[in-house]
Amino acid sequence: MRGIHVKLLAIVLISVGLLLCWFKATRLGLPLVPTEKADVWTVEAKIGFKARKASPVKIRFYIPRQPAGYTVVDENFVSGSYGLTTEDDGVHRVAEWAIREIQGYQVLYYRLYLSRDTTVSNITTSTQSIPAPVPRFVQLPEALDSAAKGLMAEVRNKSADNKTFVRELLVQLNSPTANPNIILLRQGIENKEQWVKRIIDLLASANVTARLAHILILKDGLKHGVLSPWLEVFDGKQWLALDPEKGEPGMPEESIVWHVGDDQILSLDGGNSAKVEYSVTERVQDRTLVAEHRARQMGSRLMEYSLFSLPVSVQNVYRVLLMVPIGAFLIVILRNIIGLKTFGTFMPILIAMAFRETELLWGMALFSLLVTLGLLIRFYLEYLKLLLVPRLASVLIIVIILMAIISIFSHKLGFDRGLSVALFPMVILAMTIERMSLVWEELGAAEAMAQGVGSLIVAAISFICMSNPYLEHLIFVFPELLLVILAFTLLLGRYTGYRLTELWRFRSALRG
Repeated sequence: MRGIHVKLLAIVLISVGLLLCWFKATRLGLPLVPTEKADVWTVEAKIGFKARKASPVKIRFYIPRQPAGYTVVDENFVSGSYGLTTEDDGVHRVAEWAIREIQGYQVLYYRLYLSRDTTVSNITTSTQSIPAPVPRFVQLPEALDSAAKGLMAEVRNKSADNKTFVRELLVQLNSPTANPNIILLRQGIENKEQWVKRIIDLLASANVTARLAHILILKDGLKHGVLSPWLEVFDGKQWLALDPEKGEPGMPEESIVWHVGDDQILSLDGGNSAKVEYSVTERVQDRTLVAEHRARQMGSRLMEYSLFSLPVSVQNVYRVLLMVPIGAFLIVILRNIIGLKTFGTFMPILIAMAFRETELLWGMALFSLLVTLGLLIRFYLEYLKLLLVPRLASVLIIVIILMAIISIFSHKLGFDRGLSVALFPMVILAMTIERMSLVWEELGAAEAMAQGVGSLIVAAISFICMSNPYLEHLIFVFPELLLVILAFTLLLGRYTGYRLTELWRFRSALRG
């Protein structure tokens, strides 16, 4: 029964750990490797205008609301002495600057920092989740109305539903060989925005609801940029983005919807010559930071209670401490499965942690030197017939003296690595020397050397795993994986089979 209980507990721990890891990687976007970077777009809207003398000034500027396919990493407003408020009605978002009195040419800035949402591949729907719009009635001029009816009849015959109807209409409206009806409908159009509005009116006359969208194409190094008009059609459930010239679904690969609707992007009271220009730059940022902002934007409480909420100095401590269970799990495998002998259970882990500062080869050399010198002095203390506690205290004092001597001589000889001997856990060294001397006396030099070499091997393997940057990143970002390690440790705790060293030892009997 106990075996079944352990297995069920292990299954629960593994399931919880992997599910939490999967959620954080897929939903929050936390990276699985430390080298993952994210492209962060810095979008700056520069608003310039000339204020009238002795007149209050109020500026209303539409800003993006949760751009589809992107995570808002940060945003800020450069307002100077202006008062600033933002409004969000669930469909539109507006920034409003106001000041009682100012004069001369004025400049305001709005900056937005965006990162691509890797969970979205192609943006074909709008971010605006609103109820079905009320169809509007549009009365075209008499000349245009007859041309529109003729065109609509032709398009309807070549389509099967609203989607194919819209695409066929766009193809014919933008055809280089237009018929007289289309030529008439193009008259009076001066820019692309007016052309999109004309398309919206034509669709409204056919009971198809559409609206104007203003998009910004994200291009690194863009200066003095402007918004591009785009078409969005309601299919009964959601808004679908369409290229107003080609009729292709979706938007340009790197672009965001800045505003939807016929309202002016920028309105000004108390001034004139208002103008807005857009600049875009691209830079690379750690994906982990981007995922933090994304989690906060989603309202997830998981990141608030994660290790990232701790001060940076404390985070650095846990980056080391969280690797200790990895070393402990390795010791379980190396001792219970393989059969390596060590001095103590967790002494190799502490030595491996010291190797993080000394580096592996220097650390093993310094450790061997200290243990050898300490062991020689420990044999001398045996002749003094000291009690246990005074003997251990003497060994500890001798270890510290040896560490100081090695540091001084290595510094004089120009070996700066020798200074790192001070990072070794002195109490563990003292206990290792004491334990090795006892094994030497009771079981012989061969057994003592076997346990000493085994301790060094385990410490070296633990160091290699505990200092691996990918493994360190995984455990720190996804500490729930420690539950998986705990589960396997519990399962190995029920292992009572042969160790690999025992199979080698009794290989001749097994063959017989």
